[in-house]
Amino acid sequence: MTTLISLTLAYPRALSESLVYRSAWGYGLAMRVLYGRYYAARDAALAAHVPEGASVLELCCGPARLYEHELRGRIGSYVALDASERFVARLRKRGIDARQADVATAELPVADVVVIQASLYHFLPDAEAIVARMRAAARGSVIVSEPVRNLASSRLGIVARLGAGAAATAGGAHAQRFDAASLRALMRGGFGEAIAVEAVVPGGREHLYVLTGAAEG
Repeated sequence: MTTLISLTLAYPRALSESLVYRSAWGYGLAMRVLYGRYYAARDAALAAHVPEGASVLELCCGPARLYEHELRGRIGSYVALDASERFVARLRKRGIDARQADVATAELPVADVVVIQASLYHFLPDAEAIVARMRAAARGSVIVSEPVRNLASSRLGIVARLGAGAAATAGGAHAQRFDAASLRALMRGGFGEAIAVEAVVPGGREHLYVLTGAAEG
């Protein structure tokens, strides 16, 4: 059974989108602060598992940095899904096939590779269902890169609240996070035979899993 880090929120769960998710600039700044000199390396580590010419579906794409900096020009096609109207509108203006969607319930387009980066925690406690849906939409592979060291899991209450609040999306604030053990338990417990790669992303903040896809064709 997966044990999750859970914190009591000191603010309503229906907290509106934080400033981090209101602009690509704010999101990028926050990520640079969190990942420091490994900010670009985390994208490169994930992109290394995407084959040349593959079609890619990215869930919770945010400003689509992965595509813009690592995948554009070397993959066949790219579809980006996100709940943020702001992010989707910005990406469409840049000619990217971005679609506003609740990926927990929306039909997922089939692609060679289905990716989620630093966003699986949004779907706790039902993260296993999201990964299963990703596999059902992936002809080739599923790539999950997820933080296992988080401000929101700090033992200092004020730091934890700030961390969870900063990551509040349109769906509200999220207190639950993975650590290395709980993410491993989810992946090995629910998808053990499908795991092709299990790795630590440069900097150690994220762990990366590559699973075999289950879509036909």
